[in-house]
Amino acid sequence: MKRIPFLSAYSVVLTMTILLGYSTRSSAQENSIPFDKDHWEYTDAKQTEFLGRSCLSGTAYLKSPAFGNGVIEVDMAVTGQRSYPGIMFRMASAEDYERIYIRPHLPALFQNVVQYVSTFNEVDSWQLYTGPGNIASAEIPENEWFHVKVEFKGEQARIYLNNGTAPVLEIPHLGHGSRTGMVGLSGPNDGSAYFSNFSCREDNSIAFKPQKPAEMPYGTILNWEISPVFKLSEIDNEMPPEAQGIASIVWKKVQCRPDGIVDISQYYPRPGNAPDAVFARTTIESATDDNRLFAFGYSDIVSVFLNGKLLFCGNSAYTSRDPSFQGIVGLNDYISLPLKKGKNELMIALAETSGGWGFIFRDSKAIYQDKKLVKRWEIKNKLKYPESVQYDPKRDVLYVSNFYNEGAEFISKIRPDGEIVKVEWITGLFQPAGMCMSNDKLYVVGRRALVEIDPDQGTIVNRYPFPNPGMPNDVAVDKKGDLFITDTRRNLIYRLSGGNMEEWLKSDDLPKPNGICIDKGKMLIGTSGDGCIKTVDPGNKTISTMACLGEGAVMDGISADGKGNYLISDFNGRLFKISGTGEKQLLLNTTAPTRYCAAFEYIPGKRLLIIPTLYDNRLEAYELTGE
Repeated sequence: MKRIPFLSAYSVVLTMTILLGYSTRSSAQENSIPFDKDHWEYTDAKQTEFLGRSCLSGTAYLKSPAFGNGVIEVDMAVTGQRSYPGIMFRMASAEDYERIYIRPHLPALFQNVVQYVSTFNEVDSWQLYTGPGNIASAEIPENEWFHVKVEFKGEQARIYLNNGTAPVLEIPHLGHGSRTGMVGLSGPNDGSAYFSNFSCREDNSIAFKPQKPAEMPYGTILNWEISPVFKLSEIDNEMPPEAQGIASIVWKKVQCRPDGIVDISQYYPRPGNAPDAVFARTTIESATDDNRLFAFGYSDIVSVFLNGKLLFCGNSAYTSRDPSFQGIVGLNDYISLPLKKGKNELMIALAETSGGWGFIFRDSKAIYQDKKLVKRWEIKNKLKYPESVQYDPKRDVLYVSNFYNEGAEFISKIRPDGEIVKVEWITGLFQPAGMCMSNDKLYVVGRRALVEIDPDQGTIVNRYPFPNPGMPNDVAVDKKGDLFITDTRRNLIYRLSGGNMEEWLKSDDLPKPNGICIDKGKMLIGTSGDGCIKTVDPGNKTISTMACLGEGAVMDGISADGKGNYLISDFNGRLFKISGTGEKQLLLNTTAPTRYCAAFEYIPGKRLLIIPTLYDNRLEAYELTGE
């Protein structure tokens, strides 16, 4: 592919005048830019007709001045054949751009029908761009025109299909950051995809939601160096370079992307079509001799060496494992590294065939623990998937709901020092979840009813069925003694008042309500649909946002610390302290060892935090010191 030609000053002014004239109108049909060679630089494209329209087939670049923030609109038509037509923007050259495209040959249920990728050095690294913010499902019609719109500003972008009001894909972090660039259309010139009614405009008034901070997986190895590119056929990728006579390598320091992946294409182009390879190295320091587990991902072919010894060889190239295997880069493989005390050299040989090349390594034992947290005790594998903890101050005991036990779930009784009083204290519940104390009774959320328990008798005294339950989850009590229960599947809050269970508040502003806390008349609800803490005015039911952890956070536990702050948990393994005004402070991160953080309990008088981990099947207690 050739570089985008620079325009003469006259051409720039003329083309800008044309674009401004087109873009002042609202309809894509009216403001479309013709696909002629006065406006476009063809790479592999032609003007043709399809479904009654004059259109473009292939790849071409618009001869227009660069702009940074704006809107691109085009109609597309596809036949359903395998094809990857899309839109390029912020192009520095034909080798360096942002791209959004579709896979019209995939059914709508596939998660990667719509794809975003940031291209460096002409490498289309789609295997390195996956998950939320990079791919999305969509219904792509065949043999009819449909509308595509891309909006971009700063480091964010979004794509709409068929004039929908909601974007099918929102991109929180563009790979090239915020910059200006040119515009293009990319597609095969084989009769499988067509473009019509193209328009674009610069627009600095586009509004996006506040950008979600990029969060690198905790424990990711950051400090890497890579070698220059070798042809795979000229080296032995199962030997470190020194062992095969490759000397005097000029190593280049590289940075991980915000998601922890090292993208080789950001540093080197590929010399040709035959497979290429690089070596990458880093140093791991260990205080003792230790067999430490690491999660890693790579594309396409890797060999892993520790202190010069080969430990692993793998192939994750596209379709290499089965016909549907995508070969995407993620933390999907594991290796135990026999570290020696002191410094250890971790080296990999990475080979690329197609789809992008990169890698990521993460210490699976890495835990972030704020210095204010001091671990006091742990119970492991003696309960049955602990989901929620409730403190009973009158009896000075903890109640723990055990969520899975083949239909014979139960409540356990444990002392605050970790002594188990009785594992199966209360039985006869179905998947018990959140709990609270009210009027000297213990209330437990079951899947079908709120269960009332007499702690002195150790018996169930009442059940209050939910009307049409979806997924009842957590419960809190107000000063009047009314109980409020979240239903995660129905965006709903129930209320139990005077023995009557009712649907109290149902709202799309409470997407997937989970944890709930009532403190000094303030109702806080964790909404897992958007990863936020919402406040609800119990009087007029007004909903406001207090703080957000972001998409993907499962807002499981909320507890007041008695000092005007709140502790909240993301079930994925993170615990935060949130001030009354919404400032966040991370206290614990156990995502690397996949240790979850469910509906915890905090006892201000003891400064004791008790965390159930559900699937990890343990109960952990920490003292929150220095407060």
